[in-house]
Amino acid sequence: MFVIIGWVLAMACVFGVFIVHGGNISVVLRALPFEMTTIFGAALGAFLATNQMKVIKATVAGLGQCFKSSKYSKARYMDLMALLYDILQKARREGLMAIEKDVEDPANSPIFQKYPTVLEDHHVTEFITDYLRMMVTGNLNEHEIETLMDSEIETHHQEAHAPVMALQRMAGGLPAFGIVAAVLGVVNTMGSVGQPPAVLGGMIGSALVGTFLGILLSYAFAEPLAGLLEQKVEEGSKELQCIKTTLLASMQGYAPQVAIEFGRKVLFHDHRPSFNELESHVRGKK
Repeated sequence: MFVIIGWVLAMACVFGVFIVHGGNISVVLRALPFEMTTIFGAALGAFLATNQMKVIKATVAGLGQCFKSSKYSKARYMDLMALLYDILQKARREGLMAIEKDVEDPANSPIFQKYPTVLEDHHVTEFITDYLRMMVTGNLNEHEIETLMDSEIETHHQEAHAPVMALQRMAGGLPAFGIVAAVLGVVNTMGSVGQPPAVLGGMIGSALVGTFLGILLSYAFAEPLAGLLEQKVEEGSKELQCIKTTLLASMQGYAPQVAIEFGRKVLFHDHRPSFNELESHVRGKK
């Protein structure tokens, strides 16, 4: 929603001020289809040539996410930490082997089924169950598991950040492609030097529209999308860090209610539930 509002505001300010100051908007509109085709066609071609197919698909999916509200909320994090509390409490009360069935088949686990928001996210569910499985086997200590967690989170971050880099490269190239379109317009104008000054002036104005559009598309459209997508990537990594911190605290011998407090402290402030909110939520899910 705010993406559309931002774009409308940017366009209104740029073109509105141009018109108010006596600018001839018909010159821009007349050149718009040709310049847009040149700039977007070149940018798309460079985008396809630069990126692997998996990055292209991830970028398209990421652009779709930019127009949706974030799935990360205080309610989601409270469900996540309540799930971790329940399963760690069961392991503490009945022994680690008691959670083996929950870990091996989370879809049929009564504990996981209480939190469908978490269960539906296959990546998060897999991250939790993989490390709980390692805890059950008892072959790795907390330092080894922490190193492995860090490596997996870093890999996830790199994969999720690839579309951000792709959009940033496109944003950096758009002004240059605008110059290319402008140069072609100037070349076309130089081939018509015998025309009257009024005609030549219109052709030069149309040529300069390319430079204008390249810069506008870069800093008002592509770069903001890359920035928004990067923020969403950071939110996804933060969720994994919350799980990591909670499980490691449990491995170090802390009680489940203390372990989830470790995880709560990792969250961003706007999504972090208070101690009382989390405690009430966990009690309500028992």
